[in-house]
Amino acid sequence: MTTIRILIADDHPVVREGLAAMLAGQADFAVVGVATDGEEAVRLHGELAPDVTLMDLQMPGLDGAGAIAAIRATSPGAHILVLTTYDADADILRAIEAGATGYLLKDSPREELFRAIRGAAAGESVLAPAVASRLMKRMRGPAEEALSGREIEVLQLVAKGSSNKEIGKTLHISTATVKTHLIHIYAKLGVDDRTAAVTVALERRIITL
Repeated sequence: MTTIRILIADDHPVVREGLAAMLAGQADFAVVGVATDGEEAVRLHGELAPDVTLMDLQMPGLDGAGAIAAIRATSPGAHILVLTTYDADADILRAIEAGATGYLLKDSPREELFRAIRGAAAGESVLAPAVASRLMKRMRGPAEEALSGREIEVLQLVAKGSSNKEIGKTLHISTATVKTHLIHIYAKLGVDDRTAAVTVALERRIITL
């Protein structure tokens, strides 16, 4: 029997300990490391070379998506499974674009988690049913409703109260480009201003606050 070596990255002690205890009950799993934030996850991944990393998204300092991108930059074949409470389009897209192997929600049944870990170790892409449904809905939905990853980033910053100039600085794009993105966002969501765009995006869970 092949042992799957697992790294856990989560900033909540109860979650880390609970996961470690749960995984210890599986004969083919071995937790080889535990990280409390994104930077530690990147460092430990480099030192331990785990078969699968369970990555939370919301962590202090370097967040989960940033950690995934950093790990994949040095270990392109890394198998990283997101395990989070966040299921908004923006979170899902950021994680997958960063290179996540799969995306599970923390309320998933333990057997689903075990299957996902084994699948990730084998190089399979694993998505929680709710997440897969959201992605399929985006792909099948009307073109006018499908915001690009960059448009979602812009809208997420708008929701936080950032000005066009601040958004441009954060995303390293010009103010004119920000305005262009907003025009496209308004058209796709069928709205006329920033407030309405944020309201609709929140209702559809395209972004979160």
